[in-house]
Amino acid sequence: MTATSADRDRTGPALPAARGPLSGGLLTALTAPHPAAAPLPGTSAAASADPYGEDLHLALYTLYELHYRGFDGVGDDREWDPAIMPLRHALEQRFLAALHADAPSGRCAGEVFDDLLLESTDHGGSVAHHLEHEGELWQIREYAALRSLYHLKEADPHVWVIPRLSGRAKAGMAAIEYDEFGAGRAENVHARLFADLMAGLGLETRYGHYLDAAPAPALAVVNVMTLFGLHRALRGALVGHFACVEVTSSPGSRRLAAAMRRTGAGGAAERFYTEHVEADAVHEQVVRREVIAGLLADEPHLDADVAFGAEATVYLEDRLAAHALKAWRAGESALRDASGPLTSDL
Repeated sequence: MTATSADRDRTGPALPAARGPLSGGLLTALTAPHPAAAPLPGTSAAASADPYGEDLHLALYTLYELHYRGFDGVGDDREWDPAIMPLRHALEQRFLAALHADAPSGRCAGEVFDDLLLESTDHGGSVAHHLEHEGELWQIREYAALRSLYHLKEADPHVWVIPRLSGRAKAGMAAIEYDEFGAGRAENVHARLFADLMAGLGLETRYGHYLDAAPAPALAVVNVMTLFGLHRALRGALVGHFACVEVTSSPGSRRLAAAMRRTGAGGAAERFYTEHVEADAVHEQVVRREVIAGLLADEPHLDADVAFGAEATVYLEDRLAAHALKAWRAGESALRDASGPLTSDL
């Protein structure tokens, strides 16, 4: 019997191809007949790996995906397998230490978000501006493939913070997440709208399909959400991340909606971004006045963590933008191991 698309979604995506000794050893261990059959890479290797490199981020993404839909052929009981926790911890610490070193620091949350509300007049590093004015359809399709690793589970990583909040912050966060999940209507769930966008662009809509095509800067953008989400100690950073996305989303989405119209990407593509223009303009107010203000009223000591979450988000988004724009301006693909612009079947 041939498996349907729905069957494949229930079993999870296929495991990716390894990108080095960390991810290779992890993938071997996850598919071994029993945990002791294939030892995991040592934590010392993780501690010395490139914190933004392909190997570390694929390994971390693979470990994190066990908390979402898992992988075909990997048992659900591996999610919290104590044998893999030391490796995950070492990878997380390597990544987190790099972010603390590289993302700006020393500002309070109010200063960070005041700056984020001002759209920069320097558009040289903006993917949305590039796609709006110069982008070609093949670049839009690549952008959708890269973003699919998050948008097909949009808002899922942020749900973890809700039980860790109280009062105004909890109520505001839940209200925004309700909108993200379609306000009770399955056809309006934002992940579904993004799948519609992808279908309109002739892309595969299956969850996790483009993992092998995504370079490390794209994986890092997704990994940081789960890193913040899985740790109660990082709840302030997750609120900062979420708030940063909501505050900056509306202007970028307006540009991307214009890019979809200009390139003829289709109604579903345009709808995804126009929906975010409208929704996130409201969310921006709620997230600042209720979620951040409520959290800091309850736990003022988390101010620096909220600021860090936002600053780290901007830093990683800038790295991804630089990667994509460098490739596109040279007429090359931003995807891994791609010899040129996307073909119809990617």
